[in-house]
Amino acid sequence: MPAFKLASSSLILALAGGLSLTSSLAMADTQKAVFAGGCFWCMEEAFDKIDGVLETTSGYIGGDTDNPTYKEVSAGGTHHAEAVEVEYDTDVVNYDDLLYVFWRNIDPFVENRQFCDSGDAYRSALFPIDDGQRESAEASKEAIAELFDNPIVTEINASATFYPAEQYHQDYYQKNPVRYRLYKNGCGRPDRLEEIWGDEASPSVIPDQSHS
Repeated sequence: MPAFKLASSSLILALAGGLSLTSSLAMADTQKAVFAGGCFWCMEEAFDKIDGVLETTSGYIGGDTDNPTYKEVSAGGTHHAEAVEVEYDTDVVNYDDLLYVFWRNIDPFVENRQFCDSGDAYRSALFPIDDGQRESAEASKEAIAELFDNPIVTEINASATFYPAEQYHQDYYQKNPVRYRLYKNGCGRPDRLEEIWGDEASPSVIPDQSHS
């Protein structure tokens, strides 16, 4: 995974050049972004595929309960959404690139639902952390709306506190691959994404990726 490669390269540099691992990692220009796209296991997998993504964390955002638990969120009433926090190297990938990945991993036409999961915990939403991200999020939603006749109901919300989910949810698709695939396929996620996005569904690379 990209994070492992980055850590390994930094360790080699530290040993060879006398740099500490911490200072080497600090050289990367990193940023964070938060995306809600239904099941956070699936969104972790989607973003982990992308070059320049250093770490993904499953969690909860957008509600009115402090330190919510999975049981509380999934039961409804907290107004939190399952989400993934993405830390990325801005020299490799930017927020617009991540928005491209986000849209092509969700069904933007359904409210308070994604695939077989229903309730406001499974709504699709963007949580930009600053004005730059908000402008990009709004522009991307307008661009997506031009591609379809159906209205886009994905929300663009104010920045909010992101609460990491319980440890057993982190990297679930890697820890429990058989159960994960059964859930994902049984939920109809791959088929519906292909129906909406065709060959662009759930990309592992970003076309024409370029940065100044």
